[in-house]
Amino acid sequence: MIDVFYSLVGVHQRFDRLALDSLYIHHLDFVMKPLFDRNSPVDNQLLDRIYTKILPRIHHKVNKLTLEPLSIECVLNTVHYPQLHSISFVNFHYETLLRHLQGDTIVRLLTDQITHLDIYICEKTTEMSEKNELSILVFILSMGKHLNDLTYNQWLSESAIRISPLNLLSKSLKSSSLTKLRIEVNAFDECLYLLDGRLECLSTLIIYICEITNSSSNTNNTKTLPKLKCFSLASNWYTYCYDNEIVSLLRRMLNLEELTLFLSVIRTESTYINGKQLNDEVLIHIPRLNKFTFNIHTHVINNNIKIDLPSNDDIRNSFIKIGYQQVDSFADDKLVNNRGNCHVYSLPYQFRNFMFMNSAFQGGGFDKVRCLIMFDRRPFEYELFKIISRDFPFLENLTLRNSEPQQNKQQQSSIFITFVHLVELDLHSIHIDYVVQFLSDRNILLPRLKNLYIDYEPLITVTNHFTNDATRPNCAKIEQLFIKEPFVRPENFQSYFPLL
Repeated sequence: MIDVFYSLVGVHQRFDRLALDSLYIHHLDFVMKPLFDRNSPVDNQLLDRIYTKILPRIHHKVNKLTLEPLSIECVLNTVHYPQLHSISFVNFHYETLLRHLQGDTIVRLLTDQITHLDIYICEKTTEMSEKNELSILVFILSMGKHLNDLTYNQWLSESAIRISPLNLLSKSLKSSSLTKLRIEVNAFDECLYLLDGRLECLSTLIIYICEITNSSSNTNNTKTLPKLKCFSLASNWYTYCYDNEIVSLLRRMLNLEELTLFLSVIRTESTYINGKQLNDEVLIHIPRLNKFTFNIHTHVINNNIKIDLPSNDDIRNSFIKIGYQQVDSFADDKLVNNRGNCHVYSLPYQFRNFMFMNSAFQGGGFDKVRCLIMFDRRPFEYELFKIISRDFPFLENLTLRNSEPQQNKQQQSSIFITFVHLVELDLHSIHIDYVVQFLSDRNILLPRLKNLYIDYEPLITVTNHFTNDATRPNCAKIEQLFIKEPFVRPENFQSYFPLL
């Protein structure tokens, strides 16, 4: 951290030797990361001294810079960095970043030195220029003569429109040096375009697709992809296109060595995805695969046929038989309203998200998960939340969707459930039982809760028009309250939510 580095330099000669050692200064991060990873600019006074007193002493040892909008100009224009090969741009708007990229210093760095580039867009406006975003990518790839590793991520507010970073007419979007790309896109077509040969040397593609739908691309979707060695495909939303789009794409990756899948698949008049199906349809076509990490959720809708659904043991055994021993699953063995769900995932669980968990969950180790979304047409009982608080110890974001009332409220334990790290809770469109359970400090403790999404009617009911002492402690911590419908703040509202 740059502030720690600053505090050591100039204190003592021995500290100077330690702080200015190339082992510690090869990467300078000019973005502060306080609790909950909310980035904030480094103090200006601190930066001024670093620019004028410290950078001139160490510039020749710096290999990587992490910059935000307020620090970029001074850091890059103060001194020359002959050993710099990696830059991360964090919390930039599109137009601001494009303006800086076209400056003489960055143009020279991109052309002569930079091999690794990370871009993290943070956009809050509802209107963004697709032309600007496309210009950023085209500019980077055209100027980055030595660029071999590019990350392009977007952090957008709910009101912002996610603009796809690719355009069907963007023939100029190409590179002859890039070997590794991490990127977020809107649709499956963008994935196909990235693999159509415009990135000649690409061997690793890590891609998040907002929604995977049927392709409308005119590109050759049957051509093999022999250069691709590592492929990661993730989407947080349901797709109907697993069998006809995703399977077809994976079969083209003949020399793939590492595969990561994070998918929620809807199938109609069918059964759950299991190990035998996955092997017969995909894995036998990529014989060099030596690492397979996955979380596959299947949601079946069988309105017209009756199929005996496999059990948890059946699902696990189907993977064990094809050589994947470290696998767990939980599945509905009976349909509810002609619908059923199965989650199967490799162990240890490697993802930050877990999507569409239901009441069939029995537990496991999920230390890496930070975001959990729960949905079911059966009640979420108290015991399930006990399991989740235990097995998701670092959970930060929780979303609940369930319109069914709890059946076992009288069996709730006198032992409190605590979600130690939970920052954000989404209770929109949910039965009031769960509002009671999570907002009352007699049921669940939420010591770090800051953001609450909720409907107004259940909120005033559970808080008894903002007078209920049982819900006051959890509500008093709220810093951001998201209520969709307009309302007039009543008399007790401000004292009940003092941090708003």
